Amino acid sequence: MSPSSLTSSPPAAALDQLTDLALREAELRADPVGVESALMRRLAAVPDRRSACGRRHRLVVILTLTACATLVVGGDSVAAIWQWAARTSQQVLERLGAHRDPFTGLFTVPSERTFRRVLAHLDGDALDAAISGYVADVLRQAAPVPQIPDTPGPLEREQRRVTQRQLTHPAPDGLLPGAALDGKASRGARTADGGRVFLIGAISHEYGVILGQSQVADKRGEGPAARALLTRLDAAGMVLTLDALHTTKATARLITQQLDAHYILILKGNQPLARAAAQALLTGPDVDWSATTAIDDDHGHDRIERRTIRTAQADDTLFPGARQAFRIRRDVGDLDGVWISKEIVYGITSLPATLAPPDHLNHYERAHWGVENRLHWVRDVTFREDHSQVRTGTAPRALAGFRNLAISTARLAGRANIAHARRDLLNHDDAFAVYAI
Repeated sequence: MSPSSLTSSPPAAALDQLTDLALREAELRADPVGVESALMRRLAAVPDRRSACGRRHRLVVILTLTACATLVVGGDSVAAIWQWAARTSQQVLERLGAHRDPFTGLFTVPSERTFRRVLAHLDGDALDAAISGYVADVLRQAAPVPQIPDTPGPLEREQRRVTQRQLTHPAPDGLLPGAALDGKASRGARTADGGRVFLIGAISHEYGVILGQSQVADKRGEGPAARALLTRLDAAGMVLTLDALHTTKATARLITQQLDAHYILILKGNQPLARAAAQALLTGPDVDWSATTAIDDDHGHDRIERRTIRTAQADDTLFPGARQAFRIRRDVGDLDGVWISKEIVYGITSLPATLAPPDHLNHYERAHWGVENRLHWVRDVTFREDHSQVRTGTAPRALAGFRNLAISTARLAGRANIAHARRDLLNHDDAFAVYAI
């Protein structure tokens, strides 16, 4: 054998070693270690848009690590998510089916750059469907309820307030399941053309969990996007509450005729004729409306609020599917009993009086505004969403979806204070255990 042939061909032992490593790598990719996790089963349905060439980390592993990191205090940016994920134990990575380095035999975590690239090129609709699907699985008892360990000692203040309110201010009997739809701009994020990232969410009245999310290009497209979101919800038999921006005939027909659900809509300047008709229908002294009036008093934040609602029968001539019109008067006063402000709004609903007497409508409309402090405020303050500078591709929407998942998970676990629940998950194993990993 010539010297040139020795230098051009590797030794047989080296070839055998490389072949064994390649086979081992292919074996690990073809048969990753699986876990019985309802969330991972849902996330596994999100399509992977990356090229198969050079792909090391499974998409479901990246998404699961992101979901668990977002649960924990500080997991509000891609860098923080990667930093938290980088400390995951080998045992958990093996259960996840993470990539295993064929040379060292260690399971590895994707780099921060990989997290950024993957989150920016996701199928946003598929991710939101997977997240809302997991929440729906838990609500219908098809998946176990997540468990978050609680800090030993007395109940946290907000938890006590929620419990006390349930005792002193119970909801009326016979309520239908409800959901509120509203939009929110992610202020720090921008679309590719420089526009705002505007997201619409649907939140459950009863549980405070997020049932779905959709993105629109700008504020003007919120109506069609809301209708698209509604069609993806399992809304049959539900009461859907929306603000005045969504008071359109197209939305009313979609809810009543296609979704077999009910609406409660507010009438303002975008529907002047319907508002004028409702105002004329509900005009008169209080004594004339005593049979169809309900009053709800509440106090908190150093003020007293009184909500007085009166209702009247209506039909399709007022609005498609309408069965009642209502007027809500909100009076706000000091704790000494001096009233300082008054507001009157008009609305319509497809709910007949037999399904929704005045006290029910009062409750539904009050529950609608829970979207502000139970979703928007939490994402802005607890998760610092408006401070985020993530703006590439689908990353802003994806991170908002994982924040929705974290909020829903804490609420499904019975926790009222999301920040407090996040602080109880500083242990890595506890965070993974929430989703049975």
